[in-house]
Amino acid sequence: MRNKGFTLFVAIVVMGTLLLIAAGIASLAVRQALISASGRESQQAFYAADTGIECALYWDVQNPAGFSAFSTSTGSTIFCNKDSNNPGNQWVVGGNDTSTINRIDFLPDSSCAIVIVTKAYISGVLKTTIESKGYNSCDLSNPRRVERAVRATY
Repeated sequence: MRNKGFTLFVAIVVMGTLLLIAAGIASLAVRQALISASGRESQQAFYAADTGIECALYWDVQNPAGFSAFSTSTGSTIFCNKDSNNPGNQWVVGGNDTSTINRIDFLPDSSCAIVIVTKAYISGVLKTTIESKGYNSCDLSNPRRVERAVRATY
């Protein structure tokens, strides 16, 4: 009976191996979930930036008044994402070379955007640059806050 305890040793080795495999799979699943969440947060920030630039393009090109709301000679009141739940999203812009649309809130989400429109004459040609920075969260203390930016120049 020299093999006493051999079965117990094999059971412990097999159990340890299975435990290591399970821990590896669990670790992989957690990392994949974090990567997926990060991608979702980044996508939300990009959509906020894209929506901000679309609002600025609308007011620059399709302004119902017939001229750019960001004209360097006159000021205009514009609004983005304004409805009964979100009445505060309006700004006075134009009248100088740089206009800022500060913090467009996208309700009910926590995302927002900040848009800067710059108009400058370069070699006698008016050049417009719109830069929109989108955020998945407007809370500056959020450790998972993501910023994505979109720029249009014409």
